Amino acid sequence: MAEQKDINPILKQILELGPTVAFFLIYLRLRDEVFLFGGTEYSGFIVATIVFVPILLAAMGILWLLTGKLSRLQIFTAFMVVFFGGLTAWFNDERFFKMKTTIVYGLFSGLLGLGLLQGRSYLAYVMGELVPMENEGWMILTRRLCAGFAALALANEFVWRTMSTDLWVKIETFGFPLLLFAFLWWQIVALQKYMADPGQDH
Repeated sequence: MAEQKDINPILKQILELGPTVAFFLIYLRLRDEVFLFGGTEYSGFIVATIVFVPILLAAMGILWLLTGKLSRLQIFTAFMVVFFGGLTAWFNDERFFKMKTTIVYGLFSGLLGLGLLQGRSYLAYVMGELVPMENEGWMILTRRLCAGFAALALANEFVWRTMSTDLWVKIETFGFPLLLFAFLWWQIVALQKYMADPGQDH
């Protein structure tokens, strides 16, 4: 296993969040353009999606080189972006990339739900090293986050099917991540009584 190395936290945030912000800015620049490749017309949204894929992979590659580690979530996210970005380009259909968000949130909800049916918290498996918490707290957080991801999946379906691409891009880039961050922060604060001493044996 590669040794994990320290990295400047600001640089880490830039590498993790930069590609998404880059996609947003590229989309704003290209949204009204139509591009002709091989006799086929592509919208600015689809071109922005195609450009986003190598930007994300490059940022993840740099992050891996600097830290020696990528999280399971980062690897999964990259796979979904490449897969659905490829489908978007191949079929020249922006719906594939928009559905990606629904499928990602839906899979997260489904996986957490599967763990709950087994009496386990897969969330603790992924985040246990970052947030020391008693098992009961992890189970509560997992149930709530399972419901939260399901709600985000339904919200994304509603947004992309009923609203403009402009609005979807803004909500996808800023709205959903901010909602998820706020929800997680609220839950961590609400579950403080379950927080464990990192040096304590469980």
